Amino acid sequence: MLLSDLLDGGSAHFAETVKEIKMRKASLLVECLTPDFQGDIEAIKTVVLSGLDVFAHNIETVEEYQKYVRDPRAKYHQSLEVLHQAKQVRPNVVTKTSLMLGFGENDQQIKKTMEDLRAIEVDCLTLGQYMQPTKRHLKVVEYVTPQKFKYWEKIGERMGFAYTASGPLVRSSYRAGEFYVKNLVQKRRQRSI
Repeated sequence: MLLSDLLDGGSAHFAETVKEIKMRKASLLVECLTPDFQGDIEAIKTVVLSGLDVFAHNIETVEEYQKYVRDPRAKYHQSLEVLHQAKQVRPNVVTKTSLMLGFGENDQQIKKTMEDLRAIEVDCLTLGQYMQPTKRHLKVVEYVTPQKFKYWEKIGERMGFAYTASGPLVRSSYRAGEFYVKNLVQKRRQRSI
């Protein structure tokens, strides 16, 4: 049985895991990369209130490519709402998402996606190169240049993301930003005290 097969989409399992980790070592930075829980606000709330430090849910691609890239049940606006609800439930939680580039999206679509993410106060964004995992998956349309990734990183900074990692090898789990995100979490914890 998969977590997604559970009535709560596995949210209780996420929450219990976070609580167990924090009970053993409260200072540990815990990030959960979650599914969209089919938009179930209670499931999102369960995970956000578990004590995690970073709530991550990947939007994956621009709105126009969602139906080609993601599972048909995944929807662009639903993913935005998941990230938005996380902030509504706990405004100080660090939210994070990721975009893959190289499906054929244009600059206007990427910028619009970034604007949509900032409108709901997403804190951290990673942008990386899509790589075709198997012959059955979509082909790479474009290999984005390192210069273009650097451009998107600067745009992200100007838009107000607390952290933007952008490069061909960047993934949602990109570790180079871990130190920065850890400091961001600690600052927000201190403000909450």
